[in-house]
Amino acid sequence: MKLRDNLRRLLVRVYARRVEGHLDHAQVPKHIGVIVDGNRRWAKAAGGTTAEGHQAGAEKIEEFLGWCAETDVEVVTLWLLSTDNLDRPQEELVPLLGIIEGVVNSLAADGRWRLHHVGATDRLPDGMLRTLKEAEEATAGNTGILVNVAIGYGGRQEIVDAVRSVLQEASERGRTLGEVAETLDVDLIGRHLYTGDQPDPDLVIRTSGEQRLSGFMLWQTAHSEYYFCEVFWPAFRKVDFLRALRDYAARHRRFGG
Repeated sequence: MKLRDNLRRLLVRVYARRVEGHLDHAQVPKHIGVIVDGNRRWAKAAGGTTAEGHQAGAEKIEEFLGWCAETDVEVVTLWLLSTDNLDRPQEELVPLLGIIEGVVNSLAADGRWRLHHVGATDRLPDGMLRTLKEAEEATAGNTGILVNVAIGYGGRQEIVDAVRSVLQEASERGRTLGEVAETLDVDLIGRHLYTGDQPDPDLVIRTSGEQRLSGFMLWQTAHSEYYFCEVFWPAFRKVDFLRALRDYAARHRRFGG
């Protein structure tokens, strides 16, 4: 059994190098969104606890970002915690928040990534908010990949927050609702999103076999390509990542034209 496993890993590495060797870096997506799904199911299949699954998923993140850096990706958005996740039982949510906070601290300490929080703040614990603010400030001068950590994130809530921001800004300038309605357009709302100054995702990857967005970046993914992978996030390998990039490069993006 051990010999067979070693041989399988060797073949996967050889195959990954072959795929990487044929990868056209000019066709690599500049912004990748990732729905990191399947931590709990991976843990259950492995006979572990839910917390162990979340921890294994957390440990995969830095490895994944390393693959992105090798292939010239510029922006990565990681959906780590949805607004729906905040309704989970406290015995699961509290350890999960601690693990996510550890991920943020680890990425900030790495020295390569620029961190940016995307998500609502009103339901996150004060300790998490301090961690996110400190991580953003500490990494602002880094030159590596811009990493959006989507924590307490929901796509519908983001759009609501963007429209609210538009109205608040207009109110501060003394404009009427009628004047706002006259100038309201896609670009104006887009500038008030959590990722207002960033390019939209070119590619969205979701692990675990689920084939839905679940509200992930609803506005920004209007023209994104989607790649659904069967493996659970903790088991996601470099070869799976390279397959996603190869699949993306083979598509002809028309943007509705």
